[in-house]
Amino acid sequence: MAIIKKIYHYCLAFLGALIYRFPSRKIFVVGITGTKGKSTTLELINAILEAAGKKTALLSSIRIKINKESDKNLTGTTMPGRFFIQKFLRKAVDAGCEYALVEVTSQGIIQYRHRFINWGAVMFTNLTPEHIEAHGGFEKYREAKVDFFRYAARNPKTKLFLINKEDANANYFLEAVAQFLSSERRITLFSKNQLLAADYRIPVTLSGDFNLENVATAINFTRAMGIKDETIKKAVENFGGVTGRMEIIQNEPFRVIIDYAHTPDSLEAVYKSLLPSRLVCVFGSAGGGRDKWKRPELGKIAAKYCAEVILTDEEPYDEDPTQILSQIKSGIKNSEFKMQNLHEILDRKEAIRKAISLAKKGDTVIITGKGHEPFIKMAKGKKIPWNERKVVEEVLKQ
Repeated sequence: MAIIKKIYHYCLAFLGALIYRFPSRKIFVVGITGTKGKSTTLELINAILEAAGKKTALLSSIRIKINKESDKNLTGTTMPGRFFIQKFLRKAVDAGCEYALVEVTSQGIIQYRHRFINWGAVMFTNLTPEHIEAHGGFEKYREAKVDFFRYAARNPKTKLFLINKEDANANYFLEAVAQFLSSERRITLFSKNQLLAADYRIPVTLSGDFNLENVATAINFTRAMGIKDETIKKAVENFGGVTGRMEIIQNEPFRVIIDYAHTPDSLEAVYKSLLPSRLVCVFGSAGGGRDKWKRPELGKIAAKYCAEVILTDEEPYDEDPTQILSQIKSGIKNSEFKMQNLHEILDRKEAIRKAISLAKKGDTVIITGKGHEPFIKMAKGKKIPWNERKVVEEVLKQ
């Protein structure tokens, strides 16, 4: 059965490329994989390339952009199907774009959505547990990511491999491409610590230490593409951030921030970046029916950093949302957190309203899990339109 599925996905990938006349042969395609930071890094790269006068196309979980035209990604998938991607690349070529920037996911890789694309450059940001149940373990999740590098390495047209050397899994990616290198093909190892070096004195306005990693990736890539440091510096300084990623809605009398963080590692990174402020935290657990392992872990992290916790609905699908909250709560119970400061409110808007009411001067209300996402996905395929920023702004006005 597994072989049949592979053949099926392979044939669809080939057919998509064939129908749209193998568009990646006429454009420099950049693929980025990893658990965190993909969207922000691609937006940084896009900003730098545009500042250098380059025409770009971008396909991410947030938006689909071809030159000057940009729309929200409403597909519900970070890396849509094979026909969609090939059509996107064909449109980018026809619009005269020089670069196509694409987020590459583990789910997309195992369905061969990365096949029959000439990747000009591929990059790896970081790896932490996610989609573990879907892949059957962290090792298989990692293997899917590594396979993307391995596939790109077999194609001599892939000229650049960028790898975050600080990540514990970096060697797996290095080993996947090492035998395929030549004088014209190279690995660039990057690190957020580079931003502290003398030749990287570029002010970073983005919130959170983790964003240094995203900036380092973007700088290394655009330098490799011959973009001048002056252009890079100006573009990074002017970069205003990404929708739903550490997005500040209000600063006074207390801060209100929304972020997409939905894994234990990313949630902890967000909370750490906001200390020593007193945190009022709103979150749930996305993905009803999957990744159940992370729910108690999210609870443990919230208990460690938050003064007030409001558990709410995020994306239950066909699972009982109260059961999801109960599993998160189990991680909070086994801590020293004051349970009178724990609130369970399924209605997400009401949960946000509660958080705002609890906030005091100097506090930070941090609302995570949805970020840019345009829907809350419920049972039987029902989708409730959702705009986290607008909801927060509406509550603040009231």
